[in-house]
Formats: sequence, C-alpha cells, structure tokens
Amino acid sequence: MIDLTINEENLKRSVEAAKKRNILIPTFRQMRNPDAHTPAKIKEKLRNTGLWDVDPANLFRITWKNQPQKSGGLYGRVNAFELPREITGVRARIFALCGKWFPTGAHKVGASFACLAPRLVTGQFDPTKHRAVWPSTGNFCRGGAYNAQLLGCESVAILPEGMSRERFEWLSTVAGEIIATPGTESNVKEIYDKVAEIRATRPDAVIFNQFEEMGNHLWHYTVTGSAMEEVFNDVRGSKDRFAGAVVTSGSAGTTAAGDYLKEVFPHSKFGAGEALQCPTLLWNGFGEHRIEGIGDKHVPWVHNVKNTDFVFAIDDSACMAMIRFCNEPEGHKYLRSIGVGDADVEKLSLMGISGAANVLMAIKLAKYCEFTENDIILTVFTDSMEMYGSRLAEMNEAQKKAGGLGTCGLSDYTQTQAAIDHNRYVLGSGIDGMQELSYYDRKRIHNLKYYTWVEQQGKTSEELSAQWYDRDYWDSVHRMAGVIDEKIDAFNKMTGLGE
Repeated sequence: MIDLTINEENLKRSVEAAKKRNILIPTFRQMRNPDAHTPAKIKEKLRNTGLWDVDPANLFRITWKNQPQKSGGLYGRVNAFELPREITGVRARIFALCGKWFPTGAHKVGASFACLAPRLVTGQFDPTKHRAVWPSTGNFCRGGAYNAQLLGCESVAILPEGMSRERFEWLSTVAGEIIATPGTESNVKEIYDKVAEIRATRPDAVIFNQFEEMGNHLWHYTVTGSAMEEVFNDVRGSKDRFAGAVVTSGSAGTTAAGDYLKEVFPHSKFGAGEALQCPTLLWNGFGEHRIEGIGDKHVPWVHNVKNTDFVFAIDDSACMAMIRFCNEPEGHKYLRSIGVGDADVEKLSLMGISGAANVLMAIKLAKYCEFTENDIILTVFTDSMEMYGSRLAEMNEAQKKAGGLGTCGLSDYTQTQAAIDHNRYVLGSGIDGMQELSYYDRKRIHNLKYYTWVEQQGKTSEELSAQWYDRDYWDSVHRMAGVIDEKIDAFNKMTGLGE
C-alpha cells in the first residue's frame, strides 16, 4: 500500500524548500483534467516554457493532454494516434496514447512522480537531505531524475548498461549519479542487487522501485485509464464498442489502466505482453531481448494479474523491423505506395520499440477475437523514436557488415525490404505466442511473484495472498488518489503557493 504517515520534521524542511524554489505540486485531479484544474498562474508560466525545460512549472505537464508542441503549449484532448489499417491489416481500429508529449518524452515521468509525491508531501522524503534512487530499465529513471531535478533534490539513476546511447546521454544532463548495471532490459535481478547494496550503505538513499511502488499502479489507474476512456468516447461511432486494451508489462504500472477499463467496460478484454525471447508470463521462461524498457524474468508486485485476460510474447525481431520500415526514408516510400497518407507517415516516429510491440499485440488480439470495424482497441506508445536513433544506425551497420544491399548509410534499406518486413512481421502476424488465460492460468502467473517478492524482496506471503483473494485489496489502492490529493493540497497551502 501507499504509506501516508507524516514525518513532521522532514515535512517542515520540505515545505521550506518548496517555498524557496516556488514549487507547486500537482494533484491526480490536475494530471487527469489539467485544463479545468491547473492554476492560471501556472498556465501563464507554461506559455513561455519548453516541454523538456527543467522548470517546476513542467510538473503540470505530467498529463496525456499536453498540446503536441515542444514549447509554450497548454492543454487539449488526449494525445492519441490511430494506426492506419493499411499498416495493421485488421478490421478493428487501433489507437495508441502518445508518450512523446510528456516532459522527457515518455509517460514514465508520471509514474515516477506518483511514487515521489506522496513521500514528499508527508515528509517521508526530504529533498534537503535525501537522495532519490530510481532503479529502472530506462524511462522510469529518466522520469524520476527529471522530477528530482525539478524539486531540487539529488538523484541516482540505475539502468542496464545495454540500453540505448540516447538514454545515457540524456540522463547525464539531469541525474546526479548514473549507475549502469550488467546486461540489458531483461537483467532486473542485477538492478535489485545494486539497490540492496545502496540501501545497506547509503543512509540518505530513498528507493523508488517502480516494480513494487503502488504509486506507479495508482497513476496509471487514475490518469492513463481515464485517458483511454476519453479517447474511446471521442472517436466512437454509434455502433462502436470498446473491445479491449493491451500493454507491454515492463514494470506493469500501465496494466493498472486495465483495472480502470474493466470497471467502465466490464466485457472488454485486457492483455499484457512481453518479449518472445523472455516469455516469463507465457511460459515461465527467461532470456534476453531488444524491446527496450521491458524489465522481465519476474512478475511485478504492482500487477493485478486477476484482471489480465491475455498474455502475449512478441518477437523482438518484429519490433525492430517495424520501427525500421516506419522510420527509414525507403520505408516511408513503401508505406505511401500502399496508401498510407503523408500525415500518418510523419506521425509514425511517435512509436518507440515497445510501442511497436504494443501494436503487434493489438493486431494479435484483433485476429484472435475476430474483431470487426466496430471494435476499438487501445494501447500506448510509452516513448518515441527520439530515444532510438542509434538503434537504426546499428541495424544499418550490421546490414553492411553482413553484405547488405548497399554501403550508403540509410539508403541501404530498400522499399523491397520494407515490403518484406511489413508483410512478414505485421500483416503476417498470427495468433501464435499468446494465451487466453483461465482462472488458474492467472493464478499460476500471480504465484510467480512469491519467488521475487517474498523470497528476495521482503514482502509477506500474507499480502501476496491478499492481492489474490481480498476483493478490496486493489480497490483500496485505487481509492487513495483522493486522499493523496488532500495531502498535496495541504502541502501547497503550507508553502503559501496553493489556492
């Protein structure tokens, strides 16, 4: 659960620090509906603030509803993109919420803030003496380090050494310390080992572990879930229905949107995905893969597995091929040749590697359930191609070394290869590598939590059982948004900055 115990001494220092830096803390209510609830003085400040600027006003851009521009934007509708049917090849309509238009270019800035804010406004985290530690496979530590910078506190970003060069370069501009652990996104255990070392040796460290922090779950339940509902209501026709949503698991925070959607649309389907090269949910398997940001080989504590109808294992080769033909110049020419409009072609860079996996999951769900043109599926683009340009360059270099079609950089990728990739990996995607879960399939996945969280991370078997059997367990987490908002409002009043 989310601990809201007050530490009075720390709280006094935190209030003074916020007052000196003119920091106003946003509520869940404001992140969910920013145009209606953001103070006028903050809106005025945002008119002259860049989306990624290290400015406390950007705390109020932790929302899916920022205007899609790099500077000066306020709020509009939820940023979402409909995948053209010429690309997906299915009758169902597939929409993705776009993380590019958050500060840092990824929605994880919201999940990290929802972990930090409750501790800040209760005095459990004191920015004048504590150091925020962000264990992650990529975007979460980027978001955490950014939020820490806005709040004027020191941070430690932990992520695998095999993540993209762009992630490390960007982190160097905001994080006080960067620790690269062995391996890639699949090596979460190595991250946990580093966290245990820090916890034992650094008394000033406060750990924000996205895989167990219920703030991560709560933010996606409250903010992402409602954003998906809003997109559906905006685009639906008179005969349309909300068919379901799919997300890659990663920290499993985004799966909480499924909890929200199940309440609003009880007959909808919800699916969680992973890499075929590391099929932990599907086959209790292990391995390494290239879908950056998906930490696996375990089931996150924050995943309410009972609400998961399907699991998918997506081939990372399909994801890499998809981002290639969606971003290379010759890939764009191919897509235009099959009828994809210029406006849609230009928007394909909104989709990062895990976004490609999400689209492939949505396609599999549509095919498995035989959805029609009146069915709408929702997913997310966690981030965009801004963090993966080096991956395209690496693929071209690998092609040249393997005796590819040319030696001229990006021109090595041809329209013919784009057509092959699209037909093989997307249009040819079938219903393999997925499973519709029975009650006991879900319980089997849930029980895997024991080995990570009870045996290794200090959770109790009683709470693990409560997650499965106690009907109020997850509801009690979901109800906390209003309580935390009250704490945030009180904090802002103490600083003298609140209304």
